[in-house]
Amino acid sequence: MSGFNRFGGGGMNMQNMIRQAQKMQAEMTKKNEELAETELVGQSGGGMVEVVITGKNEIRGIKIKKEAVDPDDVEMLEDLIMAAIKDAQSKANKLSQETLGALSGF
Repeated sequence: MSGFNRFGGGGMNMQNMIRQAQKMQAEMTKKNEELAETELVGQSGGGMVEVVITGKNEIRGIKIKKEAVDPDDVEMLEDLIMAAIKDAQSKANKLSQETLGALSGF
């Protein structure tokens, strides 16, 4: 039995496999570009702190409302910023899994 028959009984030749791989690679590249352009917003403190992040986890901006700034409690502001970043990253990771997971079959 030849190696060709073991891998699909002759139904799929090497050129078709290469074309499929190239198509999948092109689709993956397109999806990655879309993720890089998609912006998501993470929030904390009821919107006191907002973090804008791309679907590829690149932080594009941080907005802090004046009410969140208390010179006597800098630690609270730091916590709000971290919480907003984690919220944004969670959204970006979920979007990435939904977008790329469909291509990989996971």
